[in-house]
Amino acid sequence: MSELQSAVNDFNRDGYYIAKGLISQQGVGELVSLIDSSLSPALAPVEFEADVHYPGAPSSRSAPGGQTPRRLLHAFGRDSLFQKIGQHPKVLTLLKELIGSEEIRLSQNHHNCVMTKHPGFSSVTSWHQDIRYWRFDRRELVSTWLALGPENRQNGGLLVIPGSHTLDFEPGQFDASLFLRTDLDVNEELLSRAIPVELEAGDMLFFHSRTLHAAGQNESDVIKRSLVFTYRAEDNYPIPETRSAVYEDIPVG
Repeated sequence: MSELQSAVNDFNRDGYYIAKGLISQQGVGELVSLIDSSLSPALAPVEFEADVHYPGAPSSRSAPGGQTPRRLLHAFGRDSLFQKIGQHPKVLTLLKELIGSEEIRLSQNHHNCVMTKHPGFSSVTSWHQDIRYWRFDRRELVSTWLALGPENRQNGGLLVIPGSHTLDFEPGQFDASLFLRTDLDVNEELLSRAIPVELEAGDMLFFHSRTLHAAGQNESDVIKRSLVFTYRAEDNYPIPETRSAVYEDIPVG
């Protein structure tokens, strides 16, 4: 079995796949320098921790830590270095196999950002499926998550539930904000299967839009930085007049 086919099999079974060392350390260093220059001062468009109102986030932008950036938005249009990752040949080769299409598009409406978690003022992201917030003809999208440093439980790395992308859920299993409810017996067994996604700089996580994932706070003393894009098949159209169709998606392969 080829390495590519093995990756596809793992992804289809688990709802995610980790490509180790996909981006060189030189490339990682260039991205970190670019990101840090965009964080201080924070270059718009930016989402702040206070904007999301998640557990642990500052109560407002005027509260202590309220000016802590969470996401640098519209990453693909910010710089050619981000575009290089979004169109990286190795990334596109794997995406085409995972999505099952030779023609794919990068969404400018979902993810398309640099995710950061700062020590002291980072928030918790509760369990959710990305597709519950998106509107496309089919629920089959794939996101890429490039680690630009170590990612683990201590610094708020992702947690995933393997195989959750194959499950069907009742609406009542989620709360009003579309996060998985932790107070239901029906969800307990599912949550017991959660595992941390441990990454090193240059590793890339590919994950299905239906894979349940969450993340904790950054309890380290170093900023965590990740570059995140989302892709769809060319014929998996966003539904008109929804958030998924605000900006035109970008042909990348």
